[in-house]
Amino acid sequence: MEGQEQWRQIRVVKIESMESWNSFVTKAAQQDSLIVVHFTASWCMPSVAMNPFFEELAFNYPDALFLTVDVDEVKEVAAKMEIKAMPTFLLMKNGTQIGKLVGANPEEVRKMIDANVETIHVA
Repeated sequence: MEGQEQWRQIRVVKIESMESWNSFVTKAAQQDSLIVVHFTASWCMPSVAMNPFFEELAFNYPDALFLTVDVDEVKEVAAKMEIKAMPTFLLMKNGTQIGKLVGANPEEVRKMIDANVETIHVA
């Protein structure tokens, strides 16, 4: 079980700079991949509480790229994406935001991903 838990943690990439953000967004766009981003803060308990759920999502949607951004550590990315509250979840495709959800609502996050994953596979 420990190996499986480690795998889940590896599925979520922590963004540590504007450069890494730009790199991952560019690579995902080139591969036509969906990006799911969790904007979080260590002091925000609802954000922290969503971390295990976000890791589970990453495990269950292997074709999407899951990124986590601590708004206090990478302020430039949070400002660029106009993040005002945590947690905020963004969906991006081809470098463009296609969905946004503010708040710790696991079911709505899952619905937002499902709606866009289906769109990708149908198109």
